[in-house]
Amino acid sequence: MSATYRFLAEFAQSWGLVYFVTVFMIVVAYALWPSNKQKFDEASRMPLRED
Repeated sequence: MSATYRFLAEFAQSWGLVYFVTVFMIVVAYALWPSNKQKFDEASRMPLRED
């Protein structure tokens, strides 16, 4: 039973790292994508608007 736990722990650690690095890269690419610039610029000015 210990070998099964060890295998699952190593699998989760290695593939979990790969998963989170991939998600991070996708989020960064989305934030820096040129077509999203106008949307993010407008969102950054929202707190300063006096409606």
